[in-house]
Amino acid sequence: MIDFYRENGYALVKGLLSPDEAAGYRRETHELISRLRAVDPTWAVARKLTERHTELRHCHDAQFHAGAFSRLIVDPRFTDVAAEVVGSPNVQLHHTKIFVKPAERGSPFPMHQDAAHFPHTRHSMAAAIFHFDDAPEEKGCVRVVPGSHLGGPLPHVEEGGWHLPLDEWPLSSAVPVEAEAGDVLFLSYLLVHGSGVNTSGEDRTTFLVQFRDPEDEPADDVHRSRGQGMMLRGFAPHV
Repeated sequence: MIDFYRENGYALVKGLLSPDEAAGYRRETHELISRLRAVDPTWAVARKLTERHTELRHCHDAQFHAGAFSRLIVDPRFTDVAAEVVGSPNVQLHHTKIFVKPAERGSPFPMHQDAAHFPHTRHSMAAAIFHFDDAPEEKGCVRVVPGSHLGGPLPHVEEGGWHLPLDEWPLSSAVPVEAEAGDVLFLSYLLVHGSGVNTSGEDRTTFLVQFRDPEDEPADDVHRSRGQGMMLRGFAPHV
């Protein structure tokens, strides 16, 4: 799996959570979202991709709102894989996010690299996307360009959200990574990726954890979060 990750920039770990666990986290997610003020982080440029109204439900730093997510981000089944991904026994949190793509109108994300939003010096930063329900292509699953992480950071367009030029990097040309409830997708923050519209009759429910080697310093003082710096595995060598 790690060899595949190094070559392609992503790896889908099947069944990291059991179906029952995934269902439980799905309930936790939707209960949390229902308690919060509605926030829609849909990028303005997404309107160019759909030409119709779409929306997202979202929560930053979920572990500060529900204990279930505090437990999940330190689960050894996750952190052991994360350590292999960053190439260090020590794994540090950058931030977490919940994304719910509502049925029939869940917003897409244009192709982009996460590195454009929070660049780091050693490029160990990676994300884990926990799927709490099935994510076939019609639900707007993640789409990737395998091996694109090897080219390093790319210039992004700021207008309407930090993304790559739409004509050069169309969503349709990327590989869909369909997933089942309980699967976790690991991807490098240099990997070019995006996701489509949820046109299905069911919400798509995911939880994203962005993490790094604690010795990987930010290149810019941007994208701070309440949980940034928390150790998920091991220790911080510079302390």
